[in-house]
Amino acid sequence: MSYELIALTMFASMMVLLLTGQRVFAVIGFVAVIAAFLLWGEGGSEMGFAAAMKLVKWYPMLTLPMFIFMGYMLSESGIAEDLYKAFHVWMGPIGGGLALGTVGLMVIISAMNGLSVAGMAIGATIAMPELLRRGYDKVMVTGVIQGGSTLGILIPPSVVLVLYGMIARVPVGELWVAGVFPGLLMAFIMAVYIYVRCRINPSLGPALSPEERDVPLREKIKLLSAGIIPLIIFLLMMGLFMTGTTSLVESSAIGAVASLAAAIYRKRLTRKVFLGTLRNTLGISCMFMWILVASLCFGAVFDGLGAVKSIERFFMGDLGLKPWQVLLMMQVSFIVMGMFLDDTAMLVIVAPLYIPLVAALGYDLVWYGILYTITCQIAYITPPFGYNLFLMKAMAPPGVTMPDIYRSIWPFVAIMAFSLFVIAVFPEIATWLPAHVYNK
Repeated sequence: MSYELIALTMFASMMVLLLTGQRVFAVIGFVAVIAAFLLWGEGGSEMGFAAAMKLVKWYPMLTLPMFIFMGYMLSESGIAEDLYKAFHVWMGPIGGGLALGTVGLMVIISAMNGLSVAGMAIGATIAMPELLRRGYDKVMVTGVIQGGSTLGILIPPSVVLVLYGMIARVPVGELWVAGVFPGLLMAFIMAVYIYVRCRINPSLGPALSPEERDVPLREKIKLLSAGIIPLIIFLLMMGLFMTGTTSLVESSAIGAVASLAAAIYRKRLTRKVFLGTLRNTLGISCMFMWILVASLCFGAVFDGLGAVKSIERFFMGDLGLKPWQVLLMMQVSFIVMGMFLDDTAMLVIVAPLYIPLVAALGYDLVWYGILYTITCQIAYITPPFGYNLFLMKAMAPPGVTMPDIYRSIWPFVAIMAFSLFVIAVFPEIATWLPAHVYNK
């Protein structure tokens, strides 16, 4: 059997096993270890153990639990709820203002957490009931929360970009900085869309009544102070890292300790909050680590097979495709996989193939990391099987149906697709800031 056919068999086996509902890390690791054993005998059977040892010695892995702890501590301690109250008071008098405030909340939550699931949970439990109670259109509200929550995997400190940087051997700092302008660009386009749509049809997002707007300026300023703590933590952590004062791991530790101190300062650190944060941190960190172990093993088998060179030869030689056409096919495949898998699983499944191929085609891996992340955002919310669609249904009030969720998301899919096209055509949107910060 040729190496190309072996690689194809491995992928086919993996996809079939995924359809059975098995856990992603178990499927990837099982296929990798069995293939290694059949190809190289007893020596190959140790590749799984070697991958685990490599991960344990991977010092940057310490950043993942730190960032996850920081995000959940700020969320569980109620600081995110305080932020929404501030947006509610300041943005409420504008038509669609609460929806605009929700997008702003999602941007800040993204900078606090780096995970889309956390943003959606906060939006669905805090913002959505308030928006629906005040007469906002449920379809638009559902789309706003889903679209805004996806910013969590793009705006630093994005956990997904940390994983991409580890796998692609690209500096995480450059990826974070590269995600700033694309993330803010998408947030801005979403805000413009909401504002224009509510101006055209005010019934979609009515402004607060005159009685509710009558809040003393002193109270408004006090509520605005809710955003000071997350901002200080973010600037402290990112500032020290960007200036080279601390390493990535040290900055993540500073963020975790600062979030704990903030919860104590606000008198929100209870036993329930602390144990809930630890439980969530442990669960998500273990999930990432198991998937990475399986990915490293799978990648080692593919390196041994020389599958990357075979695929490059197939696309560029046999099919005669141009580099941009190959890139387009990659992004389409991400959207298809995103109907069934989360972003981490997609990355570790195709990383052994796509990342070396992107480098061989001559593209900037930092720029491609942003394209990959935006494509994941689109895949998350694309019907009929987008990962976040079903999470939204699980968290939404009973009155929000699955057809409502499907209808709500298309404008935001269009916004993300437009952003993806713009960044693909004008790479400087993603590459200028890291080049400037790192003097490249």
